[in-house]
Amino acid sequence: MRLPPAMIGHTEAVLREVLRFTGPADGTLSRYFRENPRLGGRERGVIAEAIYGLLRNKSVYTSFSESGTGSAMRRITLLGLADAVGIDALGGLSEEEDVWLRRVMEIDRSHLPLVLKSNMPEWLWQKLSTKFGDDEAMKLASALNTPASLDLRVNALKSNREDVIASLAQAPILAEATPYSAQGLRIIKKPSIQNLPLFKDGTIEVQDEGSQVLAQLLGAKRGEMVADFCAGAGGKTLALGAAMRNTGRLYAFDISEKRLAKLKPRLARSGLSNVHPVVIAHERDAKIKRLAGKLDRVLVDAPCSGLGTLRRNPDVKWRQTQAGVAELNVKQASILDSAARLVKAGGRLVYATCSILDEENEGIVEQFLATHPDFTLLPASQVLEEQKIQLEMGDYLKLYPHLHNTDGFFAAVFQRNKLAAKTVVVADADVEADADTDIK
Repeated sequence: MRLPPAMIGHTEAVLREVLRFTGPADGTLSRYFRENPRLGGRERGVIAEAIYGLLRNKSVYTSFSESGTGSAMRRITLLGLADAVGIDALGGLSEEEDVWLRRVMEIDRSHLPLVLKSNMPEWLWQKLSTKFGDDEAMKLASALNTPASLDLRVNALKSNREDVIASLAQAPILAEATPYSAQGLRIIKKPSIQNLPLFKDGTIEVQDEGSQVLAQLLGAKRGEMVADFCAGAGGKTLALGAAMRNTGRLYAFDISEKRLAKLKPRLARSGLSNVHPVVIAHERDAKIKRLAGKLDRVLVDAPCSGLGTLRRNPDVKWRQTQAGVAELNVKQASILDSAARLVKAGGRLVYATCSILDEENEGIVEQFLATHPDFTLLPASQVLEEQKIQLEMGDYLKLYPHLHNTDGFFAAVFQRNKLAAKTVVVADADVEADADTDIK
């Protein structure tokens, strides 16, 4: 079935907006589709697939487009659509465009220069090549440029993995157990799950397996006081609440009221009642100070470049810059320092990012340990074994899509030393008040 010629125009219009990189690509697509309600589901799907394909392969397509005629934006749009649905499905092509597309799509990409073949910005490719070597870096880049699988987490409060697999099979949706997360499922293909009863009643949540493993590293237990310091929309918060069996007290902190608002419907579906979302002004908000030295466990999923999530957000590599990463490093160090104050003697702190850059990961950890003698690094290998997760790691958790079929994640686990933990001196009477009544 051939697509109507207007599809090229719509795709080109969206691409023009997306390539301004003024915001996330998914937001731009959503806005365009709202403004053009006559586009059907199939048309929206094709446009989205073409746009994301273009973002993943932008370097190569930009290079290939230089050999054609007509406007550069139309040429690159045609390459994206041809890759998404095939040349024969495109209506409205001139004979010259058809010939050009067929010639270009047959080019052997294996002979392209590495930086071009990687489809990464030059600064990022250089970092990856230096860290991993050309061969390994190319494997990682290729995996980052491949769409991610659909991973789910089973809410252990409501069901178990085996029963959910059986229920999904009736849909029919094929699912298999993930290798590392005990509650994880990987869906074969990518069906829509929003209307499934299992989703509506909170039995399943969409969550990458790597993200699930991060939550497990914290080791949250029944009856503890725990904080998800940068909760966002709450994916890890929900996983932590289930691990705590809906007991104890779990704080979900975030500076964005809009992000925390997205947690509310998910929280209602989950059946959790031990989660307390708290909007804070910044990492040193008085609401946080009142909990100093009182929490058993704190997870810091720090704001980062997001370069480990390129399978899902390919535009990030083009929107992110070295200067932007340097600014994030300052924020990451400050947030980790603030979160550490919450941890009581003997408690656990986990610092995590969805980045693959050393300066956001090992660099921040080394800086933290140098300035916080009351914390000790727990080897990730030890913690993974404790949590019965079959992953071979060293001091840190490092997940990569080409090795583990997850997004790129990093995590370091710390313990606050019982003898060396600093006494928290509090001057204000309000700060001395019990956290249960202070944090609203």
